[in-house]
Amino acid sequence: MTTKKITLSAAALLMVAALAGCSGNTSSTSSSAADNSSAAGADSSAADNSSAAGADSSAADSTAADGTTASKLDTDITVVSREDGSGTRGAFVELMGIEQKNESGEKEDMTRGDAEISNSTNGVMMSVAGNVDAIGYISLGSLNDTVKALDVNGVECSVDDIKSGDYVVARPFNVCYQQAKLDGNAAAKDLISFIESDDGQKIISDNGYISIESKGAYTPSGVSGAISLNGSTSVGPIMEKLCEAYKNLNPDVSIDIQQTGSGAGITSATEGTCDIGMSSRELKQEELDAGLTEMKIADDGIAVIVNLENPIENITSDEIMKIYTGEINNWSELG
Repeated sequence: MTTKKITLSAAALLMVAALAGCSGNTSSTSSSAADNSSAAGADSSAADNSSAAGADSSAADSTAADGTTASKLDTDITVVSREDGSGTRGAFVELMGIEQKNESGEKEDMTRGDAEISNSTNGVMMSVAGNVDAIGYISLGSLNDTVKALDVNGVECSVDDIKSGDYVVARPFNVCYQQAKLDGNAAAKDLISFIESDDGQKIISDNGYISIESKGAYTPSGVSGAISLNGSTSVGPIMEKLCEAYKNLNPDVSIDIQQTGSGAGITSATEGTCDIGMSSRELKQEELDAGLTEMKIADDGIAVIVNLENPIENITSDEIMKIYTGEINNWSELG
């Protein structure tokens, strides 16, 4: 009996030892796996940090030899332009040298054939706001915080710099009409007087445009009737504000404004289908010869705009010309 108990006890001890050994191996294996996992995590973290550092380095400003910094994209430029016939486009291509002589010696708009065409100021802003690679141009008076205006030749697109002549991309806002047709519409003639007055020019300057010399205070005449205006989508927004103020003073006048582009407005005024045409460029001699009278109501800058995420801040007139004629295709090509 004693021998049997000893034998069983020895067997029990052996079993406990075996189980302890197994437990020790399991613990050791778990510890090793955890260490390996930790090491792998550290490697992964290091790799991630290295990758992030590379990305940051790629996006960071590059330092030039003179110590200045310049940051730019390395992607193809999406060129956004107004439609043919737009007064803004006409002024822009002339001022920036995009209008050039062709083989016949005649001036021709050389805007690149693959440009994205928009038929309104708002359309250009939406295209540029939605595409980090895009560049476009709009009326300064329509500029908002959805896009960024570039300095041109180191000069800001501002009212003061346009007035001083330092900002080179500027043009007039005009209205045009057949004098006989205007004389036959007392309300339309009175609206012109309001626009030229102290009251009208104050509305223009208060809305970020550049006023012209006014012709004194306006006195409401109590006139009634209907006025139709047609033309520039750049002039349109300020004309709406002018007409709203005019109607408050002359409630018996109804006004219809169609924003179809400068070319269409000039044609409409020439054909007599509207009382007053709106143009964001000076009229051509042949348009004046067709019987139109032109009157400047304000001055305005043309803002060259890019996406808010585009790091570029300044561009030269020559670079603008080369982008729009197709000589420059990638943002990295800019100096």
